[in-house]
Amino acid sequence: MNIKVAILGANGQLGTDLTEVLSQTPGIETIPLTHQDIEITDFASVKTVLTHVQPHVILNTVAFHDVPRCEQEVDRAYQVNALGALYVARVAEALHAWNIYFSTDYVFSGTKKAPYVEDDLPHPLNVYGTTKLAGEMHTLTYCQRGIVLRVSGIYGRVPSRVKGTNFVYTMLQKARNEKVLRVVADEWLTPTWTYAIAQQVATFLRDLTPGIFHCTCQGACSWYTFAQAIFDLMGKPVQVIPISAQDYPSGVRRPPYSVLANQHFAQLGIDQMPHWYEALENFLQILKET
Repeated sequence: MNIKVAILGANGQLGTDLTEVLSQTPGIETIPLTHQDIEITDFASVKTVLTHVQPHVILNTVAFHDVPRCEQEVDRAYQVNALGALYVARVAEALHAWNIYFSTDYVFSGTKKAPYVEDDLPHPLNVYGTTKLAGEMHTLTYCQRGIVLRVSGIYGRVPSRVKGTNFVYTMLQKARNEKVLRVVADEWLTPTWTYAIAQQVATFLRDLTPGIFHCTCQGACSWYTFAQAIFDLMGKPVQVIPISAQDYPSGVRRPPYSVLANQHFAQLGIDQMPHWYEALENFLQILKET
């Protein structure tokens, strides 16, 4: 019997790659659901749609993740990131389904200065991180088969539906008109390709385990180093100047170091995430060929 997997936010940046990879994985039947199909902030919609679908696994990629806008639209951020997760968790529990909620490195403060593991205590600095942490808690509290997958600095073939872009596309767009770019060098992360996340999820679905898991590429870099790598791999003659986050005020507190370690996947012996540079190289090669 095939595993029936409902993908919420199936036309988003992460959802698109999840749908593509899982639909090609033997033994998995995908049910892609977009915002037109299900309204995650409406419990009746969540209950009606998922009860009709009867999935074995729910992948909840829906998020309001425009960090500056979250500070201005607090109610919406909470409704999507927290209440939406609660509604999905309650329905998943009623259906005896596994419920995987995709979260963020922004649940941490960034003061550790070493890669965060799943058991580290969260301490978000902004509305986005706070509402995602609430979503995590709802997922784990209201569904016995609840799973949290934290990701970081994601980019993919399809830009974010909320932002309309991602860092890679933003840098390449700027490079068309500018030969000198200033990029923050004192915020560290692990850029992660959504296709690599989807492949990791496909492996994880073979033997699901409840709890919190980090799912990022290996290694770490600053946004400045990330930008340099993009231009080097694409052969773009762009000068990148390192600046401090204090030189680029956005009105949002962000963790200065939000690198994640995939400790729990490693303990299960299934951590297959590539190094961030290798993943970026593969992604950009696909861009060149299309």
